[in-house]
Amino acid sequence: MIITSMDNDRVKKYIKLKQKKYRDKYNEFIVEGEHLVDEAIKMNIAKEIIAEAHEKVDFDGNTISLSYDIMKKISTMDTPPKIMALCDKLVPKKKIGDRILILDNIQDPGNLGTIIRSAVAFNVDTVILSSDTVDLYNPKVIRSTQGMLFKVNIIIGNLNEYIEKIKALGIPIYTTNVVNGVDVRTLTKEEKSRYALIVGNEGNGVSPEIDKLASKKLYIKMNSKTESLNVGVASSILLYELGDVDE
Repeated sequence: MIITSMDNDRVKKYIKLKQKKYRDKYNEFIVEGEHLVDEAIKMNIAKEIIAEAHEKVDFDGNTISLSYDIMKKISTMDTPPKIMALCDKLVPKKKIGDRILILDNIQDPGNLGTIIRSAVAFNVDTVILSSDTVDLYNPKVIRSTQGMLFKVNIIIGNLNEYIEKIKALGIPIYTTNVVNGVDVRTLTKEEKSRYALIVGNEGNGVSPEIDKLASKKLYIKMNSKTESLNVGVASSILLYELGDVDE
């Protein structure tokens, strides 16, 4: 059966999930496009597939067929994809590992997506998002990650509490400071083996309350023509320098 009515209860729910308050209420989100759907299926978090009428779907579970007009209403993209998936939110792991990235009030969805992709590329074990960081399940964030949000442990919560736990594990806490920081390239192999790197808000950087918890401040050496870098770019460079990529 092909659903063609906007009054269908299932359709109404899909549309609501475009808003954060309903993603939080139902603990679900939607991914759009074949690549993201495939990644969600691999991670076993796809609850049901949402497909345009007559689209062939290889999925063992429930598949919902919708008209093009309804797919367009549900989608957050200018041109709706032919396939989407309703997913359960990710369940964070308790073990945080030795390489941790802490994000303090990142607001741009594209920046968050870029940072998560870099975290996966450079072997970060856990990404911790402050409660006021842009929603992980914002559709623009999901698309920007290109499915990498499924490949790293992500925790959302109070940074002070998590940083205290990290300190108790003996893991050094790094943040950035272009005036008083040390060149990230000068860190020893031991200093790179275990770390928690704090990256801050696009306009204001790391909040003073969080910044004071760091044990060392780093900077990226660059020429005098540039005062600062985009937070996504800066995070990627720092993670590359800190990373130990053998694979």
